[in-house]
Amino acid sequence: MDSLFDSAAEEATPQPLAVRMRPRTLDEVIGQRHLLGPGTPLRRLVESEAPMSLFLWGPPGTGKTTLAYVVSNVTKRRFVEISAVSAGVKDVRAAIDNARRELGMTGRQTVLFVDEVHRFNKAQQDALLPAVENRWVTFIGATTENPFFSVISPLLSRSLLLTLESLSDDDVRAVLERAVTDPRGLGGRATLAPQALDHLVRLAGGDARRSLTYLEAAALLADDITVEVVEKAVDKAAVRYDRQGDQHYDVISAFIKSMRGSDADAALHYLARMIEAGEDPRFIARRIVIFASEDVGMADPACLQTAVAAAQAVQLIGLPEGQINLAHAVIHCALAPKSNAVVKAIGAAIGDVRKGLIGQVPQHLRDAHYPGAAKLGHGDAYKYPHDFDHGLVRQEYAPEQVRERRYYEPTRHGAEAPVADRWSRIRDFLRGS
Repeated sequence: MDSLFDSAAEEATPQPLAVRMRPRTLDEVIGQRHLLGPGTPLRRLVESEAPMSLFLWGPPGTGKTTLAYVVSNVTKRRFVEISAVSAGVKDVRAAIDNARRELGMTGRQTVLFVDEVHRFNKAQQDALLPAVENRWVTFIGATTENPFFSVISPLLSRSLLLTLESLSDDDVRAVLERAVTDPRGLGGRATLAPQALDHLVRLAGGDARRSLTYLEAAALLADDITVEVVEKAVDKAAVRYDRQGDQHYDVISAFIKSMRGSDADAALHYLARMIEAGEDPRFIARRIVIFASEDVGMADPACLQTAVAAAQAVQLIGLPEGQINLAHAVIHCALAPKSNAVVKAIGAAIGDVRKGLIGQVPQHLRDAHYPGAAKLGHGDAYKYPHDFDHGLVRQEYAPEQVRERRYYEPTRHGAEAPVADRWSRIRDFLRGS
């Protein structure tokens, strides 16, 4: 259950490339500069000899296990890892008892690393509290989920929370280039073509561990690693897609136009192309949210709710699972009745304002809450709609300059048809027609 990393174990068992390339010092860690710069809390804690308690929160492959290992290596502490997926209270207490025994007999401290700590229930997390409170171990918990929702307050309040960010493409590229030349990695025994390097970076999606796993698989097939070798090793074709070039704009344009044209199959195809090419899922989600109001609008008001929920889900869980949320929103958008009345309405209103059609706010609509407002006539003769039948009362709302302007002209598509009928009756009533 517990895994103790020491030199003997490393020599006895051949380890994956991602493990062999694990940094040994903070200076070797790529990315997360906001946590590792001079004077940062993590660096100060590592440089001290006192036990500590940390939570590392971030997406997969951002270096949570690596940082825990580096802390133990730099501080010369024993490293014990527990997986919250398979460990129970008994395992936690056994690891803590062993750490106390080691501390008492040799004075050597232990780093107790709990991976996926959010999977521990309350009883299992409670079992960690004595060790954290009494500093029997240096506790490090790793989680991909918001610890404020998944970790008990007593444990969280006694720990320093550090948030890790997804690695940039340049970070992943640096990880791969180091692995090719470093004696712990491929040691220069293989060459990596620039196009193959770019493909591995795209496939990684900000996950350093994934990038090294794919590189190792490719190196088993050939010493000269090309795009074709990577495709064969990973079983994923290289999508010709430049996030800063024509493909980016062409594919996103086709994606939007396919949803606008109600072709869900085509829209899903372009969504898949963007995901496989490593497009930022947050960018895709933003475009879907815009589309939900721009091209669907009041014809299906629930479409915006689906789009926003998908964007939030992607932010919360990331890829690959987030692709399901994106597909959900794409299908809803594509099959929803279409209306661009909302975007036309705000466009017309902004156009009039820019032309200078502004006018004075009617006196009875002006703010009457501050001292002296009543003397200025603010709020005089204002009729409170809730005091009238149907919550409607005839009075002037718009400035005189735009009193007869019509901005929102609803279609009769989908759910917008009854809105059109209601708005027509309300507007006629308010205008005195």
